[in-house]
Amino acid sequence: MIILVINCGSSSIKYQLLDMKNDNDFSLLAKGIVEKIGLPDSNITHKPTGKAKMEKTAPIPDHKVGMKFVLDALVDPEYGVLSSFGDIDAVGHRIVQGADFFSGSVLVDEDVMEKIGFCCDFAPLHNPAHILGIRAMQAVLPSVPQVATFDTAFHQTMEAPAYMYALPYEYYQKYRVRRYGAHGTSHQYVSRRGAEFAGLDLNDSRIITCHIGNGSSVTAVRNGKCVDTSMGFTPLEGMIMGTRCGSIDASIVPYIMRKENLTPEQMTEVMNKKSGFLGLSGKTSDCRDMCDLRAAGDERAKMVLDKLVLDITKLVGGFVAEMGGVDLIIFTAGIAENNAWLRRDVSNNFKYLGVKFDEAFNDTVRGVEAMLTTPDSAVKVALIPTDEELMIARDTMHIALQNK
Repeated sequence: MIILVINCGSSSIKYQLLDMKNDNDFSLLAKGIVEKIGLPDSNITHKPTGKAKMEKTAPIPDHKVGMKFVLDALVDPEYGVLSSFGDIDAVGHRIVQGADFFSGSVLVDEDVMEKIGFCCDFAPLHNPAHILGIRAMQAVLPSVPQVATFDTAFHQTMEAPAYMYALPYEYYQKYRVRRYGAHGTSHQYVSRRGAEFAGLDLNDSRIITCHIGNGSSVTAVRNGKCVDTSMGFTPLEGMIMGTRCGSIDASIVPYIMRKENLTPEQMTEVMNKKSGFLGLSGKTSDCRDMCDLRAAGDERAKMVLDKLVLDITKLVGGFVAEMGGVDLIIFTAGIAENNAWLRRDVSNNFKYLGVKFDEAFNDTVRGVEAMLTTPDSAVKVALIPTDEELMIARDTMHIALQNK
């Protein structure tokens, strides 16, 4: 079964085209990523299996334009792997926010689309992009099943003390105001794979997963189930991110709105699109650029990256206390997979737990599975590249087969 997986992030579109025979027997036909959407130096990297890589830099102002780049790459005469879009049997979509409507993946219909749309208020940077991706695929492949996999589904195992806000209970009843989390597909994959890689029994384990990218979250996983996570009602809560402010004193919101005469929509844009790395540095939302600025002596860039380390440290430390200890800390996603300094700086803050970090080995690894602690470390630390696309492809295959 040929399955196209679309993973729209806040500033990127990752995609994979897989030939799935079963959960563990599959081949990758092509993969790629559209990056820096909305920035002047947007680009697409397309990697067809057995063919040369295609790289192109072009203005990509939004996800709709980005989707066109993806589709064109798949049928490109030189770099493509499909004779036509008719070769695709099913399409799986990563959806950030499904609220408590969904506890697993589902076949897309108009009721599902309506619920994804309802959740746009909860994930204003993501759900609108997901809707564009689904509609674009429906237009090209009207008879092909589309499947939605929700980042919030893994977090549905949180108990009420973890997901409730201390607001009037009626807001939960009337408006579904509660914590939902995000990146659940990634946290689920790396916690399962990390336990296997580290030789732990997933059903008797305490794991903390750090998904650090343009959007970032940390999750506490006990015995294979999520017990708490850093993102909340929307993907805005938690640590500093590319353009998101993370957790702030809520009173700041009306204060700035009054001072700047902003509408709720404008204030939402400030917190989601003009804050984080971009807001503090005044220069960029991209961690790679931030590292270059720090190396050149930019003090604000140094402050941004120091804050990133501090925010992760505080979240991990809190979850250690919540679970009564930790067996394994996992780093995953773009920033964590590609920046040895981040893994080192965070891990060294947990020497008091008995973490013995192998700094020399850590400096040699990037984007591959690796154990980053010495064999006698009381707590293991691992790098596990996330594979959200494989998780989505598996679910898509099963649901498509069930609905044949």
